[in-house]
Amino acid sequence: MTRRVPLALLAGLALGLAATGASAASYEFVPAPQADLNRMYRVDKVTGEVTSCQYGLQESGGGIGLTVCFAAGEGAGAQTPSEYGLVATRHTREAGVFRVNYRTGEMSICFVLVKKEQVVCTQQANPPAEAAADAAPPAPGRSGAGATPPQGGRP
Repeated sequence: MTRRVPLALLAGLALGLAATGASAASYEFVPAPQADLNRMYRVDKVTGEVTSCQYGLQESGGGIGLTVCFAAGEGAGAQTPSEYGLVATRHTREAGVFRVNYRTGEMSICFVLVKKEQVVCTQQANPPAEAAADAAPPAPGRSGAGATPPQGGRP
């Protein structure tokens, strides 16, 4: 005997699984590039909120240590909903990371202010439009001052 599952039950189950999958992938984690720092940054991929945690020594009790976390401070709180990520540079003495908006191309730098015990970020920014136009290569078939010759060609 076969059992028939109501369509509404299947749709509800599918929606529940989709919501679970979406919430399971809502954060991205990136370590600070500084070689001697055990700090990890976390960004909410939808809101852009950035927080950070690192290992800390436990001064009393002789335990194994503790996790020290820093909440979102100035500029690190929720931004306009979008698609955010974190990118670490390859600079081995850099303690901060870039927060990037994959939809708009905007970036900001985020780092921990230990005295305030907060993560702070600069304002999200893009290069000015005129700077982007200046950096654009000339149209095919056109040359101009500062035009880059093709690889292997002469200026």
